[in-house]
Amino acid sequence: MKKTILIALSFLLLYSCNSDYTPKPRGYMKIDFPKKNYIQFNEGAPFSFAYPDYARIVADTSDNAEPWWYNILFPSFDATIYLSYKKVNNNVNEFIEDSRTLAFKHSIKAESIDESLIYLPERNLYGIIYDLKGNTASSLQFFLTDSSKNFLRGSLYFNTSPEKDSLAPIVSFIRLDLEELINSFQWN
Repeated sequence: MKKTILIALSFLLLYSCNSDYTPKPRGYMKIDFPKKNYIQFNEGAPFSFAYPDYARIVADTSDNAEPWWYNILFPSFDATIYLSYKKVNNNVNEFIEDSRTLAFKHSIKAESIDESLIYLPERNLYGIIYDLKGNTASSLQFFLTDSSKNFLRGSLYFNTSPEKDSLAPIVSFIRLDLEELINSFQWN
């Protein structure tokens, strides 16, 4: 009798452990990106550019905001590109150095900071895009200038703690919008 119970238990244990379960790797939620369609921004500011129709532009209302400071909001990504405009008065080098300093303040957390030169002399447009890699608070920063009268600085921030792996697809998607902004940018 004991032998029969032992054999029955052995079969039960062998066949009860047969499962099709496989552990799944850790993943992230699927992101549905909208179709790219651009609208022209020209609100009487000293500049104009194209921005995506899934974004909204609002005037910066913070205490230290100056004329022609705007925020480009990306509600579906909980992200904002902050734009600040300055009139140049023989101080373009100071503005350029301030932009560089603000970008490189993220070097503590950044794995790398890549710089892409913007050189479009036919439109009197010069600048640099800073691609910040790693768990930095800002992923993209840039400035545009005509070097004599106008200066515009921009920076992309997310309203969440930085997670480079989960934000990377969104940063790449918004970077294309930034490239369109630059390619369509005009000083007025």
